[in-house]
Amino acid sequence: MPFLNYNNRHFTTTEQTALQDALAALQTAAQDKLANLTPKERQDFGSVNEQNKLLVNKVKDYRDSQPNLSSTDVNWEEFTQDYQTRNILQDTIDQLTELVRGLENAKILHDWDNYQSSLDDYRYTQYKNQSGVTGYHTKEEELKQFFPRNTSENNNNSTENPSI
Repeated sequence: MPFLNYNNRHFTTTEQTALQDALAALQTAAQDKLANLTPKERQDFGSVNEQNKLLVNKVKDYRDSQPNLSSTDVNWEEFTQDYQTRNILQDTIDQLTELVRGLENAKILHDWDNYQSSLDDYRYTQYKNQSGVTGYHTKEEELKQFFPRNTSENNNNSTENPSI
């Protein structure tokens, strides 16, 4: 995949609206199911690690296959609903994680494309300034600050040159 001029992947106004509408619909659909935990609560309730999830899965398997062995002290209808909701949430998280990864990758390519174009513009500005064209000196001076400075080891009063 070329990493320059990623311009065939821009959002149209219709696509931007569709994306915003889809995100708003997702937020609305999930709003009543979301929880806001404090850092302490996240630590306390987040202790159900992978090993403990295996326990939950095994208890559910026994409940499904041999319900007569299940405790009567557990609200099994609530247990099943919690289990199903947890699976729905995990599937949604997995899908959103993949979506976020793809969006981040696309953003990286657009950032790179912008950066390369900016370097081209800076080189053009340097060329025009060296050619004595009016107006480019100030632009070059302002853009120069974004480039690391190389100092000459041969001269203590060295000039600073941007390295691009």
